[in-house]
Amino acid sequence: MRKTVFTALAAGLLAATMLPPGLPQLWAQAKKPAPSPPALKVGDAAPDFHLKYFDGTDLKDVSLSQYRGKKNVVLAFYIFAFTGG
Repeated sequence: MRKTVFTALAAGLLAATMLPPGLPQLWAQAKKPAPSPPALKVGDAAPDFHLKYFDGTDLKDVSLSQYRGKKNVVLAFYIFAFTGG
């Protein structure tokens, strides 16, 4: 009986030392509740925002309010674009 308990304890300690170092943090993150959905709904006006873009020669500022009421704007997000992955 004593040998079985010692063997089980040794196996548990060995398994614990083989876990990746960041695993407890991953478990903690997995237990967090999912973020709330965005407050915008289909048909809502997009909030104004500012960003920089490169026009081929220079870095320029642009905001959504510059186009409001003048042109249609389509926003597209490419996840992992230009990352090589």
